[in-house]
Amino acid sequence: MPTPQPENTDNPRGLAFAIAAYLMWGFMPLYMKAVAHIPAAEIVAHRVIWAIPVAGALLLWLRRTRDLVTALKSPKTLAMGCVTAALISVNWGIYVWSIATNRALDAALGYYINPLFSVLLGAILLREKLGRAQIAAVVLAAGAVLVLWYDAGSLPWPAIGMTVSWGFYAFFKKWLPIGPNQGFLLEVLILLPPALGYLAYLATTGQGHFTDSPGNTWLLIGTGVITAVPLITYANGAKLLRLSTIGILQYIAPTLIFLVAVFVFDEPFGQARMIAFPMIWAALVIYSVALWRQLRRPKP
Repeated sequence: MPTPQPENTDNPRGLAFAIAAYLMWGFMPLYMKAVAHIPAAEIVAHRVIWAIPVAGALLLWLRRTRDLVTALKSPKTLAMGCVTAALISVNWGIYVWSIATNRALDAALGYYINPLFSVLLGAILLREKLGRAQIAAVVLAAGAVLVLWYDAGSLPWPAIGMTVSWGFYAFFKKWLPIGPNQGFLLEVLILLPPALGYLAYLATTGQGHFTDSPGNTWLLIGTGVITAVPLITYANGAKLLRLSTIGILQYIAPTLIFLVAVFVFDEPFGQARMIAFPMIWAALVIYSVALWRQLRRPKP
């Protein structure tokens, strides 16, 4: 008698983990605004350094360091880790810069477009066939970007940069033959030497902010915590949830970023954005409904 397959359901523990992660990501701009007086590159370097103790402690507690040691001995895995590490550092840099320069709405737009860009990426690189709903969603999102482009006279490059860097990061991350927690620690370990080198340069030239004041010191140490904890929380929640549930929950973070940008940071929400954002939201509704129906379709 064949062994029955495990039921594809949402685990309450996984739901709590995922929602907690998205809430942390959604309110992260408030923390990043507190360090907005520090250059983005310096903040990214500190995010790398101070995330390592958190991620390392978790792997030691879970006793899952063996895969990481194996990965560090594999040139192929290290090469792929370098690719994902470079992409995530670019994504972090654009995000931090966006918050510091009062462009949090661009960050929200980038996160909204992410799932639709991933669909397009799959069609181009993996030759995945797109349904009519997916095509309509991608076209709507592209139209929204064109509206913003026309209004500003230039592309909303922070949103595009965040979308492209995260989309390719997620694509190449699938090729890492280790778990998400081990993969994250591998990436920050790869980024550690350039991060230390850059901070050493800032310290010797008197441009660093780490020792300026106790406030700056603790804020920069805290960037590692707010980097590692949401990622680890999400990784442990996603494996306990259906893909359709994750597909809906992922909009929590950009929605909160959007609300913080408009109502806390008081960023202008002009006519072009009043047109573009509803176009993006409509595209995401179309995409989510199509995904929900596809994943609940009875399998033969």
